[in-house]
Amino acid sequence: MRVSATTVMLPDYDMRQTAELLAELGFDGAEWRCRHIPQAQRDQPYSPWGNVKNDFSPDNIAQRGEELKAVSDEFGLQVVTLATNMAASDLEEVRKVAQGCAKWDIPMFRLGAPRGYSRQEDYTKLIDDTIRAFEQALQITRDYGVRVILEIHRNTVACSASQAYNVVRNFDSSDVGVIFDIANMSLGQGHEPFKMGLDLLGDYVAHVHAGGGKVSPGERGEAGQLTWNWETCDLADSIADVPEFVGDLKAMGYEGFISVEDFRSTDTREKLSTQLEFLRSVGG
Repeated sequence: MRVSATTVMLPDYDMRQTAELLAELGFDGAEWRCRHIPQAQRDQPYSPWGNVKNDFSPDNIAQRGEELKAVSDEFGLQVVTLATNMAASDLEEVRKVAQGCAKWDIPMFRLGAPRGYSRQEDYTKLIDDTIRAFEQALQITRDYGVRVILEIHRNTVACSASQAYNVVRNFDSSDVGVIFDIANMSLGQGHEPFKMGLDLLGDYVAHVHAGGGKVSPGERGEAGQLTWNWETCDLADSIADVPEFVGDLKAMGYEGFISVEDFRSTDTREKLSTQLEFLRSVGG
């Protein structure tokens, strides 16, 4: 089993520091953050979704891709995929990243729906709009031989494996894949039996995110309904049966990476080491 980590978790590490840490801990690869730093965040403290030390983005991938490959090769890390946050409808950004991936031999990158999910709209329209957006994006990415991957994620068009399938089944699995994210599926939305989802998606399973999630009771609302708090935790403490899931992955012949994704504000080195050790213990 090959294990990577998403570098979105390491906002206070530059490119070289990131590669050095992951290699030292024993990771096999990295899922590299490739996103714009919000202008209002550039002078703010480092955070996963704000300011970051490693400013690797769609705007500089054509130049910094060479550095990314060189640093990854130096530390024996495979460049697994790029953790972008663009929408499929943003064709200019799609082209930049597809060109960069093709130039630097990066096999795939994350691509999202045109917008998140809102209870104020008809979900079927979001599915239709997402399919249309992916159709246009694929006209670009196919020419570069780069695969795009849709992440199972809360509050999106694909909270679960079956919802992701509603989108990707319209395309060839060589062009489009899915990030099977057990962290997001363990946090209140999208939880369905993992084996069912793996069976349904089959060759569309292109990448895996591993993070723990658990639930605790909260306050009662005005109507007396108990609320529930969802929070991230160690993989070993998750409501998800991680050993069973890893076994199901191996049984289906999955040969990709499992990527650690854990955004808790705890010690980075300890967090990464603990999750990696657990995955190695259950996956061999």
